[in-house]
Amino acid sequence: MENSLEEKYKDKNGWAIDADPKNDPTYPMKKRSNEEHKGYTWERPTQQFVDIEVLHSNERPNVTAVFGTSTPPSGLSGMIRRKAFQYSENHYGHWLPLILADRINVVEGIVDDLKRGHIPNIFAERGWNAEWKYNRKAAVTKIAVGLALTALLVLKMSKKSK
Repeated sequence: MENSLEEKYKDKNGWAIDADPKNDPTYPMKKRSNEEHKGYTWERPTQQFVDIEVLHSNERPNVTAVFGTSTPPSGLSGMIRRKAFQYSENHYGHWLPLILADRINVVEGIVDDLKRGHIPNIFAERGWNAEWKYNRKAAVTKIAVGLALTALLVLKMSKKSK
């Protein structure tokens, strides 16, 4: 049957490229004994002390033995992250809110810097100086689009206030 499928779809570039086990990059891994599915097959490291909130997948039975503690969830981005971790990792309800939370966390960081009296160098931190130097066309395009969107937003808001 494999040959008939290969013949049927030979005009499709890449079709059945992994049908030959000698050409399959995962082939040696397929010869495992599947012992790892019985549980931990290695000695688990000593559990790190959990003294802050650690978000983890609802598909995991426990917290990983070692985890980062530098940025526990906080603020609006933390609330969004907590909600995202209620969903399975194969669900858009998990990943899209995490992306949104990352963007919100950037703004929260800038506000936090300003509260502490530190003025962030947004141009350097966002890589705009390098982009201006090495990819000026894209930088000009981004600036033009940003200005156009800002102008539209101001125009729309000024019409609403009238």
